[in-house]
Amino acid sequence: MKDVSKTNTPARQNLPGYRCKRDRKVIEMKKILLIEDDIDLREELACLLKRNGYETMEVVDFTNVEEQMEHAGADLILLDITLPGMDGQELLKKFRKKSLVPVIMVTSKNTEMDEVLCMTYGADDFIAKPYNPMILLLHIEAIFRRMSDRQEHILTYGALKLDVGRSCLEANGKTVELTKNEKKILSYLLQHQGSIVSRDELMSDLWESEEFVDDNTLTVNITRIRKKLEECGQKDIIRTKRGEGYIIG
Repeated sequence: MKDVSKTNTPARQNLPGYRCKRDRKVIEMKKILLIEDDIDLREELACLLKRNGYETMEVVDFTNVEEQMEHAGADLILLDITLPGMDGQELLKKFRKKSLVPVIMVTSKNTEMDEVLCMTYGADDFIAKPYNPMILLLHIEAIFRRMSDRQEHILTYGALKLDVGRSCLEANGKTVELTKNEKKILSYLLQHQGSIVSRDELMSDLWESEEFVDDNTLTVNITRIRKKLEECGQKDIIRTKRGEGYIIG
């Protein structure tokens, strides 16, 4: 499968099972992965997105869809709820444990239960077939707007990302959820990385947000945060400075 782009930008390395299409007039575009087994519908959707300034990648081999989702480098995924030999909802559930890439579920079943299940499993949006193309484009644009707004709420340290809005840690392709207190503590430490943060500072910050945390509770939360960081391959990021507090960096 070949890249039809004729620009001088570096060619994207296509993964097995993909067909990659690009708009020649646009250098930097959002990449959307299409997971739809109806060939005619997939081609129509690819043309629609291409005409509106998006780059599309199409899954054409459905034997390893989960792996393709993980390695596509997509900015957004359109995922059909019914795929050959698999359930799109279960696929989404597994994918959401590893990635925060936005997913719009597409289904021919316009039922409230399907919508509830999709959102429960981590879908960012839901649209039923047959859909108005303009409505689909508006859904996509709305997600990218939210992503842009949320960038202000993502804190980083090396390969580590803390999505404050979603209370999630992400690193090395793995995503771990945080409790409210864990998120607030780690967020404060990341905002002050390179500086020692005292235990009193952390407790004061949590008090100001109306979260009650005593000395023992803080210790428990720090231990849990360290364990979750280790799950993401980020061991020893939070260092203890005896008698002073904690430091990242």
